[in-house]
Amino acid sequence: MNRERLVNEFIEMVKISSVTGMEGRFAKVLEEKLKALGFEVYIDNAGEKAGCDTGNVVGKLKGSKNGPAVLFGAHMDTVSPGTNIQPVIRDGIIYSDGTTILGSDDKAGIAAILEAVRYLKEQNIPHGDIEVAFTIAEEGGMFGAKNLDYGRLSSKMAFILDSGGDIGGVIIQGPAQIKIFSNIKGRSAHAGVSPEAGVSAIQVAAHAIAGMKLLRIDPETTANVGTIKGGTTTNVVCDFVETSFEARSHNQEKLEAQTAHMLACIKDTCAAFGAQDETTHYLNYPAFTIPKDAAILKVTESAMNRIGRRMELKSTGGGSDTNIMSGNGIQAVTLAIGMNNVHTTSENIAISDLLKTAELVSAIIQEAGME
Repeated sequence: MNRERLVNEFIEMVKISSVTGMEGRFAKVLEEKLKALGFEVYIDNAGEKAGCDTGNVVGKLKGSKNGPAVLFGAHMDTVSPGTNIQPVIRDGIIYSDGTTILGSDDKAGIAAILEAVRYLKEQNIPHGDIEVAFTIAEEGGMFGAKNLDYGRLSSKMAFILDSGGDIGGVIIQGPAQIKIFSNIKGRSAHAGVSPEAGVSAIQVAAHAIAGMKLLRIDPETTANVGTIKGGTTTNVVCDFVETSFEARSHNQEKLEAQTAHMLACIKDTCAAFGAQDETTHYLNYPAFTIPKDAAILKVTESAMNRIGRRMELKSTGGGSDTNIMSGNGIQAVTLAIGMNNVHTTSENIAISDLLKTAELVSAIIQEAGME
């Protein structure tokens, strides 16, 4: 791998602002980079559905040999503060200047994929078809992956480069998430003159939340109150409150039971206080579990052995594009790529991990094409 080229390209990319919803400039840069590598590239219409200024960048590089196609994914968007990023290198580690995030989440993954493909082409190493999906709005709710046209992809296995931790880590299990949004309607009244004529939506919400089992429910299940908003001034009994919640679990029955419990707390409390509620809920993303004898893990383990790393299988409590791709019939795993302190101004990544990730991508492509 070309260390200097990889570092320079990563720095070039993190300097291009691509905060969620505004990935357009970065998408154009990636489109040109992929075309220069020989990919057939298209930008889809996911942005129109997700409210972004561009769609997903999807590319396919025809293989030099027969073999199964393999898909690599990483997201283009970053969290805030993510504009005017100024990378700084200290002792072999890349940081921002401390006023912004770095953007290694997930531009380190993109840089590693590009460098791996360049290496294969420069070394004339035979490989099967390579597909890439650089998605929008992952940080905002995986909207790019949710609106990807899976019918245009050939790959049956996908590697999503989007996790911190030592290289060798492979996430094979992630939870499903249900989101709940509730509007509680009480009745306003003067808080000093006739408070008994009112029904406080804030009080109702507080009682409903107090009755809920929240945070860590069991080893497989979590639940949380995300937001609560309502009220105008202290001398008015609040008549309207908006609340948002989530529940997650690796077990579908537990997820449904926790969701039913939270919905019942809202409904029963509203009935007891004489309030009304308008509550909706939906599955935001599905769970995924990869069997330990799955073909994708055999390829991954062989690739890890090739680069001198030991594969370590992991579970996560978070969601990512991996959940969405798995739910669309692609066997997908998330790979650790060494980024640290993501979503903070202390975010960083070691150059050695960037290089090792590129080596891993190259090794996966080679192992996937073995007959």
